[in-house]
Amino acid sequence: MNKRRATDPIAPARLPQDVDATQALLRTGDYLAGRDLATVVFLALRMGRPLLLEGEAGVGKTEVAKVLAGTLGRELIRLQCHEGLDLAGAAYEWNYPRQMVAIRLAEASGAGSAVAASLYGREFLVERPLLSALRERPEGPPVLLIDEIDRADEPFEAFLLELLSDFQLSIPELGTVRAPVPPIVVITSNRTREIHDALRRRCLYHWLEYPDFETELRIIALKAPGIRDEIRRELVAFVQRLRQEELFKRPGVAEAIDWAHALEALDVTRLAPRTVTDTLGLLLKYQDDIVKFGEDEAAKLLEAIRAEC
Repeated sequence: MNKRRATDPIAPARLPQDVDATQALLRTGDYLAGRDLATVVFLALRMGRPLLLEGEAGVGKTEVAKVLAGTLGRELIRLQCHEGLDLAGAAYEWNYPRQMVAIRLAEASGAGSAVAASLYGREFLVERPLLSALRERPEGPPVLLIDEIDRADEPFEAFLLELLSDFQLSIPELGTVRAPVPPIVVITSNRTREIHDALRRRCLYHWLEYPDFETELRIIALKAPGIRDEIRRELVAFVQRLRQEELFKRPGVAEAIDWAHALEALDVTRLAPRTVTDTLGLLLKYQDDIVKFGEDEAAKLLEAIRAEC
């Protein structure tokens, strides 16, 4: 019988009642959280506060929101931040073509003056992620993921302050839209720039580190169960050693999982220098980093790892 994935839809579940239950909930979604992370997630759920997660890319920040949505049976609404993101792309905009059609139809029927008052009703409003997250749902409030907030321009953060403090949005033409029950809000940042204090004050905060050896070993065993134990240990040791090097972008847990799947697909029985260099693009995403590790460097790292084991 196949194991349920965290992304599979399940029946809505109650919020966890303590830190241990939160840790178990995340584990149900194949997410191995330390007690410190489980504590801040529990508090965010219990207190109804947004959660700001910072850390290097690939340490599992986004996955927290995905797993919460999957294990709690809630809809996941994702706002992927980027440069130039504005209110129209993030919160709402008016359906101008539909408004123009309504005006033309009203003019044709002689009711042009009467239609003006209705042009800014909900039927002409196009919901974007922030506004959609405020709408009531039978399964409970959704999980709103505001991903990589540091990629958006600084002024965009001001748009979020009302939502994060009062779970509402003010629409000049329509009024204030409030959430009957606050959504579960998870904000992630890779810290490519500093987030403003006003946004930080509205959130609970947690910094996610790279996992230690034993934890990452368990993660790989969970995510790539088909890979051999001896390969898995060398793989994790190699990735952790790479993170100690001077790299433009250190490999995250996501890259380690991808590498494990690749080695499994290649039916690798022993980690060899040539295998490492042939598959290094799964771990390192910049050519300047890759050229540092030819077969000789890979052989030295593998030799050092095996000497320690």
